[in-house]
Amino acid sequence: MRGTGGSIVPLSNLVTLTETGESSERRRVNRFRSVTVSATLADGYPLGAAVDWLDNYAAENLPETVQTSYLGGAQEFLEANQAALFAFAMALLIVFLVLAAQFESLIQPLIIMLTVPLAIAGGLFGLYIAGSSLNIYSQIGLIILVGLAAKNGILIVEFANQLRDEGMELAEATLTAAETRFRPILMTGISTAAGAIPLILSSGPGSESRGTIGVVIFTGVLVATIFTLIVIPASYAVLGRYTKTPEWTSRQLEKFSRQFDASAATAGSGTAGSGKDTRPPGAPAE
Repeated sequence: MRGTGGSIVPLSNLVTLTETGESSERRRVNRFRSVTVSATLADGYPLGAAVDWLDNYAAENLPETVQTSYLGGAQEFLEANQAALFAFAMALLIVFLVLAAQFESLIQPLIIMLTVPLAIAGGLFGLYIAGSSLNIYSQIGLIILVGLAAKNGILIVEFANQLRDEGMELAEATLTAAETRFRPILMTGISTAAGAIPLILSSGPGSESRGTIGVVIFTGVLVATIFTLIVIPASYAVLGRYTKTPEWTSRQLEKFSRQFDASAATAGSGTAGSGKDTRPPGAPAE
């Protein structure tokens, strides 16, 4: 370099040169400079566990200015989990709305769906016993449990409503409905759980996914069946007093219609049977 006075100064007197390796390209993700880390999972190590481990490792060791994102199979796994959660929430909402329309009440569908958390807990317990993980297949099984668990509650609540329409008191109607529906609920619950046994015992390609769904359905249905016979009658006996049966409005309308017809008939007979002469004095007789 040329210094003051026109003299030439060697560059080595001013700077220190160091040779380093550099990447031939700079990759970016979402307009941020990025480094892609690829890995292959060991046998028996689920993808969900690997994603959780990487999140914890990044939170503990990387600075706050570094962000992590996933590509490939990990990205598809996370997107599938989000889609499954959305589908599960929509299943709960749709089942609740359909039951509300059928029973013409918001309390009775709530009573019926009290068994859904119990069924979900039973399915998760089955996954724990089987040593499986919460993956896309187990989430599908949990969504199926929403409808299977609500079925048992419908049997009790519907029959209790029929007994109340016939004039039976709430407590007696609840007890009678639970006793009468005891056998059908056990039959349907045991048959549904037995139908999941071939999925659990399956082998060959795809057996792991089928087995996961079978475990969730088997344990979830059994737990829901057992607790349905306790939770639904108890909840209906407490909350049933704050709601009416679907036929209550129609019965009230029919009662009002009969009273109106009887009043009209009484008024008509009284007018026709009166023998008073309402003609003015001096009017000619007909």
